[in-house]
Amino acid sequence: MTDWSQLHHAYGTAEDIPGLLDAVSQAPSESGWSELWSRLCHQGTVYSASHAALPALRDMARQWSPAGGQGPLLLAGAIAAGTDQPYGEQDPHVAYAAEMSDLLQLTEEALRDPGLSDDPGTYVYLLAALLGFEGVEVWGEQLDGLNDDEYEVPCPTCSAENFIVFGEYGFFSTTDSMYMNESAAKKVPLRPADASALEGPAQKLHSRALADNQTDVASKLTYVFGKAQCAECDAVFSVADAVTDRWGG
Repeated sequence: MTDWSQLHHAYGTAEDIPGLLDAVSQAPSESGWSELWSRLCHQGTVYSASHAALPALRDMARQWSPAGGQGPLLLAGAIAAGTDQPYGEQDPHVAYAAEMSDLLQLTEEALRDPGLSDDPGTYVYLLAALLGFEGVEVWGEQLDGLNDDEYEVPCPTCSAENFIVFGEYGFFSTTDSMYMNESAAKKVPLRPADASALEGPAQKLHSRALADNQTDVASKLTYVFGKAQCAECDAVFSVADAVTDRWGG
């Protein structure tokens, strides 16, 4: 039996967590999930109570349909991927290995839900959760840049901040933070990767997106794992490496 009074979340002791978990289990609501996210994964930070909640989130996802189980899977995935642990918590992939295995399988099932064909945003969040359960560093937390249509990373040569843009505003690198407005700022076309040349996690993600009929997500991945040219010094660099360097600790 978990002694929640000995655990902590973002606002103090975790004695309120069982009640909040029970409430969303019985009657899921946006406010209920917001309360849990705020306490258990506050701006990406996780706590002892966050990891202790994984079994309950797993059980919820098991009980609901693939579509209904998205809520607990997304929160559990963010907790699993969270590297900001101010109190030096355990590695959840070790301490909760059985739950991680179950959550991984449940996320695989959720990703195959045909209803996601019209919801690429949720698909990306579930894909990030999958990476979190697999223990893939950086991308479990940062894959959601696909939904933002950009990553902001420093040039590895001159350190200038570049916005790597791939979406409705075009496909380019720029140092102009207001690139979405009409501007004369320099915009350098991105160099997407050849899909047939992708390897490792990049190849796995791209193939998965195609298999799940998420062609837009697959296309964006070729830019994320492709090359960009610094809009300041013209150096060419790997976008994925820049993302990993910035958020890889």
